[in-house]
Amino acid sequence: MRGTIVLKLPRLFLGLLLALLCGTTVAAQTITTMAKGLDHPWSLAFLPDGRVLVTERPGRLRIINRDGSLGTIEGVPPVFARSQGGLFDVVLHPRFADNQTLYLSYAAGTNAANGTVIARARLEGRRLADLEVIWRNAPLKAGPVHFGGRMAWLPDATLVMSTGDGFDYREQAQVKSSGLGKIVRLHADGSFPADNPFPGSAVWSYGHRNPQGLALDPATGILWAHEHGPRGGDEVNRIEKGRNYGWPVATKGLDYSGATISPFKSYPGMVEPRVVWIPSIAPSGLAVYRGAMFPEWNGSLIVGALAAQEVRRVVLDAGGRELSQERILPQLKARVRDVRVAPDGALWLTTDDAAGSVLRVTPR
Repeated sequence: MRGTIVLKLPRLFLGLLLALLCGTTVAAQTITTMAKGLDHPWSLAFLPDGRVLVTERPGRLRIINRDGSLGTIEGVPPVFARSQGGLFDVVLHPRFADNQTLYLSYAAGTNAANGTVIARARLEGRRLADLEVIWRNAPLKAGPVHFGGRMAWLPDATLVMSTGDGFDYREQAQVKSSGLGKIVRLHADGSFPADNPFPGSAVWSYGHRNPQGLALDPATGILWAHEHGPRGGDEVNRIEKGRNYGWPVATKGLDYSGATISPFKSYPGMVEPRVVWIPSIAPSGLAVYRGAMFPEWNGSLIVGALAAQEVRRVVLDAGGRELSQERILPQLKARVRDVRVAPDGALWLTTDDAAGSVLRVTPR
């Protein structure tokens, strides 16, 4: 059953407060629960007919029907579901209306040897048909953390995906021949584009820690990513071909023990982040808002946060530099895993919980 929360905020007080903090204003929003009781819902995809796909981290693909009922899609491949591992992203092929093809990213293997995988399949009714793995990350790693797993399509219909550094393998983020700590770029069939920056490799950019936000701005063609820092040092980066984003040579965070990871907060030849969060907010899920429902948000980055339990709007200037930030759903207290902009301009969220929810945000 869907529930609705109307955020009633004193307009004068809110306007004055936000003007002092960041020079922006927040309109009142309505949050509607579209589905609940989901096991760590990780990602969303909007079907052309109005239904919505939802991944659950333990390895289920669910579907929210137009009448609000919740169904299950059969044929999902086995996943390595432990700790941070499991089923991650779902994205539709750019010509999904013609070919019914979708893509899944997930953790595969065992605790001793695992990696991030991309598979594609056709959606036929309530099942996946002709599923095939088109890419496997290498080298394999041990341990159930830092997989990355976010996907996005570039304007040339190539697919990009983020990969984590494997936590105990952070030096691999600087090794161009390794798939750990990277953003990779593939053709729709999994082959490597000839114009990738490193011949015979899927690597598009490197020096990443654990990127769990990846989004293309449809108006500008700019690819944005954010990644978890260690103890502080979460980053938002503008992703460009062949660039080195620093980890672990340069970081603004500390190790979890408080020890210094690197003496360098920046390093020559390595890209400086556009946004840094200290302390960490644990960003997960990223969207560039382009839509009609919240015109004042157009061009902003919308960021979900796990540790901070919030949704942030990052306001950018014409050059993609941060102008200000604001918490756009001040009454929402939940670990936000994914944020998406629906075709109608509504903002959709998933909450990271054993009984997680899918939420739709519209103007009041």
